[in-house]
Amino acid sequence: MSHNLRESLRQMVAVLEDERQALAGLDLDGIVGAGQDKTALCDVLSGVEPAQVDEECRGLLEAARRLNEVNRQVRNLIAANVSARLDALTGSASLYRASPAYAYAGAR
Repeated sequence: MSHNLRESLRQMVAVLEDERQALAGLDLDGIVGAGQDKTALCDVLSGVEPAQVDEECRGLLEAARRLNEVNRQVRNLIAANVSARLDALTGSASLYRASPAYAYAGAR
């Protein structure tokens, strides 16, 4: 099982690197494909018990965590940039914000 786990983690690291490239190039097909691949690999990894994780797998897990975090930050920066551009086009930042009544209801 350890070999299969290692191979799945190597694939996850490769997919996360591909996702980073797709994000950098704003390649929507690449981003969507990476998301699908990550989901499939998460399904494979879901049955793994912590006792099956050896040192090499821990290193791969840490690499995958770091890459995933970097990709998350890049996605957030892209989303913030899009929001800023949309706000600039509409001349108002309130277009995508909840009105006070909804904001209050959500704060409960």
